[in-house]
Amino acid sequence: MDEESRTVTERIRKEAGGTPAFEQLAATSDGDELAEVLTAPGQPLWARELAAYRLGVAGDPRAFEALVLLLNHRDPERCAAAAQALAILGDPRTARAAAALATNELRVAYALYPVRLLTQLRAPESAPALITTLGRRLAPHDPYRKVALACVEGLGSLADPSAREVLTRASAHPRLAMAAAAALARLPES
Repeated sequence: MDEESRTVTERIRKEAGGTPAFEQLAATSDGDELAEVLTAPGQPLWARELAAYRLGVAGDPRAFEALVLLLNHRDPERCAAAAQALAILGDPRTARAAAALATNELRVAYALYPVRLLTQLRAPESAPALITTLGRRLAPHDPYRKVALACVEGLGSLADPSAREVLTRASAHPRLAMAAAAALARLPES
């Protein structure tokens, strides 16, 4: 088990209180047993997260829907674990789902991990979603500066020339200016 998986498992162990049900889920190598937890009624959130995470890092597509739901959870640790598992899973639907979450204004408070995942995926949906999300974050007094900064950094990493206009606008915002200048410098000459 790698360090990231160990960290996720230990966090969930604490949440579950080290119950026998947790120990069984953490120890099983049966994908069907894990997948059953995702659909069985009455399962606690920690059990669904552990099952989805373990299936995702094992490359089992049955984890996709649960991981997407966790990617947009209010708990940042759950979002981070879901993003990690989705990146490993490699499901072709991931970029489209992350773009939908990143651009959903009703859930923008939870868009940080979808934005970071889009950057990591480098999919065709990545730059357009980050451009849209960043453009909305440039409104005066927008409270989601972490999301805006993640978009700026992501667009710099993607180096997509279509981001030039929004990054130029971002450079006028004091909290984004340095990152936007760095991102602009990474764009190819037009």
